[in-house]
Amino acid sequence: MKARLFLSTVCLTAAVSLSAQKSATITLQPDQANEVIPKEIYGQFAEHLGTCIYGGLWVGENSAIPNVNGYRTDVLNALKELKVPVLRWPGGCFADEYHWMDGIGPKENRPKMVNNNWGGTIEDNSFGTHEFLNLCELLETEPYISGNVGSGTVEELAKWVEYMTSDGDSPMANLRRQNGRDKAWKVKFLGVGNESWGCGGSMHPEYYADLYRRYATYCRNYDGNQLYKIASGASDYDYNWTKVLMDKVGRQMNGLSLHYYTVAGWDGSKGSATNFDNEDYYWTLGKCREVEDVLQKHINIMDQYDKNKHVALLLDEWGTWWDEEPGTIRGHLYQQNTMRDAMVASLSLDIFHKYTDRLKMANIAQVANVLQSMILTDGDKMVLTPSYHVFKMYNVHQDATHLPLTIACDTMNVRDNRQLPMISATASKDNSGKVHVSLTNVDLEKSQTVTINLADMKLKKATGEVLKAKNISDYNSFDQPNKVVPISFKDMKLKNGLLTVNLPAQSIVAIELD
Repeated sequence: MKARLFLSTVCLTAAVSLSAQKSATITLQPDQANEVIPKEIYGQFAEHLGTCIYGGLWVGENSAIPNVNGYRTDVLNALKELKVPVLRWPGGCFADEYHWMDGIGPKENRPKMVNNNWGGTIEDNSFGTHEFLNLCELLETEPYISGNVGSGTVEELAKWVEYMTSDGDSPMANLRRQNGRDKAWKVKFLGVGNESWGCGGSMHPEYYADLYRRYATYCRNYDGNQLYKIASGASDYDYNWTKVLMDKVGRQMNGLSLHYYTVAGWDGSKGSATNFDNEDYYWTLGKCREVEDVLQKHINIMDQYDKNKHVALLLDEWGTWWDEEPGTIRGHLYQQNTMRDAMVASLSLDIFHKYTDRLKMANIAQVANVLQSMILTDGDKMVLTPSYHVFKMYNVHQDATHLPLTIACDTMNVRDNRQLPMISATASKDNSGKVHVSLTNVDLEKSQTVTINLADMKLKKATGEVLKAKNISDYNSFDQPNKVVPISFKDMKLKNGLLTVNLPAQSIVAIELD
């Protein structure tokens, strides 16, 4: 823990009252820059759930909605702009009921199934292995396959790996060729089950550990394709699961997953995505920031078994989880996405950047029409959410060198006695030498004068953009798709190595320094 202190953001509680404090200071520490922010921190997640796949990503070649080989043209172009580095599929809970052979071959011959986890919807399997991996090629994104351990077999997953990645004269490679794909795909990330403690089989960690070792043994590398095998990890605060997996599996896995949702609670209502008060808003951000403590505790356990950090931690599900929108199908998890969700995205990414010595991937849930979506669709209409805009504003940090920083700012005591800093920030330096600073003012009422010490980096020019809204509950609808969008930001001054920023209330600002 002490070795990681220089990466921590320090927020100091001022002696004066919150109402009198309207300033903050940030100091960059480029001399302590040791870690690159993996682009996979900006990963996405697409599950067969609601209209994430059907209607969100895929409409079919014969649809009246403009498409490229069945993929929605508008969504495809929006995701290209987002620079999605990795896409996880087919679940989620769906993965452990999915049998991949049902999703290959002529579409008219593919059997239907009931999506038991998510509303009992009939799944026609028209979007399967070829459709997903070809989408990844179009997006130039790395596929992350979640394999069926809960209701599948070792043979089934082993044959799927062969089908996707073998270029030899093997039965599964030849079956792939019969289905129209001659050359094997490159598939790096392989999840061995999902939430095996719950919807993926209700297993004990000791049992799953042995099961993982068996599955991983038979999922082989073919023709130069090197699998990065990921064990199904813990939910939130289940530190024993991580302890058992590190003890029983260790370096036989390349990565261990973790899931963390910002959710009010599992008993009854999770709260409305759009109808909330100020107390709800501040509590949400406090719960969001608690992911840092959760990450630290799981990382500390992993450090006890793996001091050289050979096994990565992958937060492959995260985001907000609210009640489904009124009038939508139960079990489809469709929720609106407000400026509050954008705040959760920015604060979370700021935290993730600090732990990339161990944290190597994060996948927000989900890419379209489900939970904290990047994109919402309705027929031929598409809207980009505030969370989408945060990811686009932040994608400059992908594969850039993280610049540790300290913050001196005020804090607020929120429900459950959480301390919520009013300012959040992160910074990085890209390969061209440009420095990017992302700033968030979570205060609903007060702007902040933020002074940033650039530590003699000899930066001479600053440009920026800001994402803000009149109300924290504002969102982009199909009738008003541009209610919350980034605009140019100029309220800053760069002089003598200090950048002074007048940061508006409830805003997210991205600054490029050259």
